[in-house]
Amino acid sequence: MLIRRCILVCCVLLNCSWADARAEDSANTAERQTAERMDGAKGGLQYLLYLPEKYSDSERWPLVLFLHGSGERGGKIGLVKKHGPPKLVAAGRDFPFILVSPQCPAGQRWDAKQLSELVDQIERKCRVDPSRIYLTGLSMGGGGTWSLIEREPERFAAIVPICGRGNPETANRFAGVPTWVFHGAKDRAVPLRESEQMVDAMRAAGGNPDFTVYPDAAHDSWTEAYANPDLYRWLLKQKKQ
Repeated sequence: MLIRRCILVCCVLLNCSWADARAEDSANTAERQTAERMDGAKGGLQYLLYLPEKYSDSERWPLVLFLHGSGERGGKIGLVKKHGPPKLVAAGRDFPFILVSPQCPAGQRWDAKQLSELVDQIERKCRVDPSRIYLTGLSMGGGGTWSLIEREPERFAAIVPICGRGNPETANRFAGVPTWVFHGAKDRAVPLRESEQMVDAMRAAGGNPDFTVYPDAAHDSWTEAYANPDLYRWLLKQKKQ
């Protein structure tokens, strides 16, 4: 009887271990985001890299660079999955583009030069279509989006800044870049006026940015924006000539 009980317990433990391992493998397969770090200088940004389900070396793929907000800074890369496209991928969403989601170090803000170097490395590492590189971010990452497009207006096929601060005086540098801006009307952290000023400045410089204001949203206008399938359809239609 004792032997039978021991065998039964062992079988149960083995089955549980196998089930746990299978569940973990399934979760990892669903996520398909790997933690990476920039090559070169010590202290380079760490980032999450997502490759589409059908990714192969036989063709080139669009690239989306996602910049998180101030709350996800630090040294724990898992924080980057809290919002935006990385969160959707972690939940099992499949996107038809390469997604790169860097993490800003604690106490710092996005550095446009460093982000540019990261994109350089991703272009060397992956099969990126240089005519379809996109940039988006929320809150502090929205500000980083404005800052990076100011530095490299020729690099990105389109940008999507969400509730971020920019410098209206630089809008003439990137007025022609396809842009879709999102903001919440009740945002107290980054007032709606910050996006309005950028949109107005781009239009004054000859641009034609899209602008969506969620009337009932406070600072979190990104959840609704990134859940909108029209955003990704619009983004992937944009292509540099």
